[in-house]
Amino acid sequence: MIHLTDICKQHGNRVLFKNASFQVLPGSRTGLVGPNGAGKSTIFRLMTGEEALDAGEISCGKKTVIGYFSQDVGDMSGRSALEEVVAASEATVALGEQISEMEAQMCEPLEDDEMATLLERYGDAQQEFEHRGGYDLESRAQAVLTGLGIGPDDYNRPVESFSGGWKMRIALARILTINPDVLLLDEPTNHLDVESIVWLENWLAEEYKGALVMTSHDRDFMNRLVDRIVEVAGGSITSYGGNYDFYLREREIRREQLVASYNRQQEMLAKEEDFIARFAARASHAAQVQSRVKKLEKIERIELPPEQKVVKFEFSEPPRSGDDVVALDDLAKVWPLDGGGEKPVFSGISGMVRRGEKIAVVGVNGAGKSTFLKVISGETEATSGSATIGANVHLGYFSQHSMELLDPKKTVFETVQDALPQQTIGVLRNLCAAFLFQGDDVDKRVDKLSGGEKSRLVLATLLGRPLNLLILDEPTNHLDIQSREVLLEALQNFTGTLMLVSHDRHFLRSLVGRVFEIDHGEMISYEGDYEYYLQKSGRDHGHV
Repeated sequence: MIHLTDICKQHGNRVLFKNASFQVLPGSRTGLVGPNGAGKSTIFRLMTGEEALDAGEISCGKKTVIGYFSQDVGDMSGRSALEEVVAASEATVALGEQISEMEAQMCEPLEDDEMATLLERYGDAQQEFEHRGGYDLESRAQAVLTGLGIGPDDYNRPVESFSGGWKMRIALARILTINPDVLLLDEPTNHLDVESIVWLENWLAEEYKGALVMTSHDRDFMNRLVDRIVEVAGGSITSYGGNYDFYLREREIRREQLVASYNRQQEMLAKEEDFIARFAARASHAAQVQSRVKKLEKIERIELPPEQKVVKFEFSEPPRSGDDVVALDDLAKVWPLDGGGEKPVFSGISGMVRRGEKIAVVGVNGAGKSTFLKVISGETEATSGSATIGANVHLGYFSQHSMELLDPKKTVFETVQDALPQQTIGVLRNLCAAFLFQGDDVDKRVDKLSGGEKSRLVLATLLGRPLNLLILDEPTNHLDIQSREVLLEALQNFTGTLMLVSHDRHFLRSLVGRVFEIDHGEMISYEGDYEYYLQKSGRDHGHV
């Protein structure tokens, strides 16, 4: 279907790929992985023809339809949500119109030759129309929109009235509805909640029959869908047959083998060079020396890829709080609406958060999870009832808004230093490195950081401080898999109390021992881990 052969691509003086090859076969399921900036998105753009190669070739079947979803949704206006989704399949709609025209022609008297040609064209067009799902285009568009959280009430809403995150869902629905032969998805889960992620996972696994190439920061999503990982790193492209967990194990094995081969080669080279140095001046050994010099020139040197250093940071033990960390008593919150009236979010919430608990707050989109965390952390007032913080509790709160509070003119290091003025430069550098700010990265200004880097910076300042209650609202948003693993390990080792909202199921499964579900304005407490909650709530069908 799509063959990339000996491709070379450079951005400025940075080489992304050199003589790299891989192919996308019909029905294959591929996960693209690699460090930020390695060239994953560039591969997508090369496949769609948005970027040109420096050398090598990309071949693609003539009739292959490629659907590409990226984080850049472009402008949307002038249509309803449903019209926007259907409009993406304009080629299929045009084909339907051609079929109708041909049917009209068939009713006219025609010569035998003309009729035979027309029938052949008609047959081809019908086959293509059926292959593209033309007969159920509108119902498919509706099903996809609903699955992504935009229900019948919103089909006819103008696209301009949706926020950025919801426009992303409309853009994703466009691509899925086309039903392309090859689906390129660049971070499709970024703006989705758990329900929509599970729907998308099931749709791709059961409904979609084409080839899939995707990047995702969601480890569970990747594991469930792909059977091959393609790693883009260090100027080359390497394939691994298996899912993401298999890739992690296999990469380690391959690296150990490479290091062993490298060491053997270094030993052999040292011996040969030693021989040449010792006997270079002796005429009696001239022939042997020459043959060894030639042999060394021909040897292909094994190169070790740069290792990503993982810095362990010993987080200081937070001060011990009282046993009762947060007491919830008949807590309620109502938001006033612009045109008057009120929108109740939740009410009648009572319960106790105890020292050392790690609690996930879950619920469908719009259930009030973020509002609940805001009330507990004092970011907004409760309408009635109370959330009482216990004795000696030092609270830290993180939300997407926290990133906007960073000073854009300060560097990474200065930001961390401001948060932890008592610490030595060595400790601060170590903390930065533990959150993947290594070398010159610590001197980067905040206004030059990506969303993921800003998230990591705020989390570093929170986790470096002596806090014993962390309230985290979507801390995994914008973070790649490696950053999520760094954060997960830090939180697993955190001895204080934790309440968090996250749509990363691997994260929740590995971390929490209790679940609060907010559902229709009420809270249900599950006294067990995330798996226990899935079973008890009946949400484990379809791997929520």
